[in-house]
Amino acid sequence: MNETSVRVRNLTKSFGSRRVVDDLSFDVRRGEVFALLGHNGAGKSTTIDLILGLKSPDGGSARILGMDAAKQRKQLFERVGVQLQNTRYQPSITVEEACIEYASLYSDPADYPKLLHQFGLDGLKRSFVSKLSGGERQKLSVVLALIGRPELVFLDELTTGLDVVARREVWRTLKQLKAQGLTIFLTTHYMEEAEALCDRVCIIRSGRKVAEGSVAEVVAASGQKNLEEAYLFYMGEEELL
Repeated sequence: MNETSVRVRNLTKSFGSRRVVDDLSFDVRRGEVFALLGHNGAGKSTTIDLILGLKSPDGGSARILGMDAAKQRKQLFERVGVQLQNTRYQPSITVEEACIEYASLYSDPADYPKLLHQFGLDGLKRSFVSKLSGGERQKLSVVLALIGRPELVFLDELTTGLDVVARREVWRTLKQLKAQGLTIFLTTHYMEEAEALCDRVCIIRSGRKVAEGSVAEVVAASGQKNLEEAYLFYMGEEELL
């Protein structure tokens, strides 16, 4: 459990005069669910892009499973699953065709019909992806991220657009995947989601880390009652409580 899956050290990224990720460091341990929490524009998605080698940092470093994603993309491809907010699909592709296409990229893909069933999408196999609701598309992107049987999966705002019932279904599935040994790195706006799923969280404000630890540790350090109130405290909004 102490083995590190993701190691981030002093990661920095600016766009123009705006520093989006500011000297950020943290570790994600193998087999845990880890969440990066922060407001819109706090730098969460940019941090994931930097870790995955999709953007180049101005300073610092990030390693996934001991490798540099930008330099060792092929080696990591079979071991890491990714669901990003801006995932795009071909306009005239069905759910099943998208699964078959993704499965063809891997030497030992997961059973995609089983994954579709787990996420409540098995009745939509012949539906065009372009016709899916936002929530259905989110669930499909998670299915596709899992088709390669990854050791580690990145989920960026995975339950945005889902209703409460669908969100809890996804939580239940993610808990099952964690029990099977999957390491999960997620970002979320939902403090209830972080409390339900996460072993540890890292809260960032304007790209800089303001708290890190287990949910209980982060709440205790803030002097607040729960993670939502602690989050507002770390965001400097405790006066709103």
